[in-house]
Amino acid sequence: MAVPKRKMSRASTRMRRAQWKADAPTLVKTIENGKVTYSLPHRAKVVEDSAGTPLYMEYKGRKVADV
Repeated sequence: MAVPKRKMSRASTRMRRAQWKADAPTLVKTIENGKVTYSLPHRAKVVEDSAGTPLYMEYKGRKVADV
């Protein structure tokens, strides 16, 4: 296991950690039944009935899992 030869200062540690930034997720705009929805690409979406009860998960128009 690698062991540092010298202690890393707080400023250096914080400067290194400050380079990691969160990215905003890329959303895909789709229009379903005249309603605009935004979703994450390559993710299964939950299909709901008219009352809002989740029925199953769908990906590329196919049923992939039960909820």
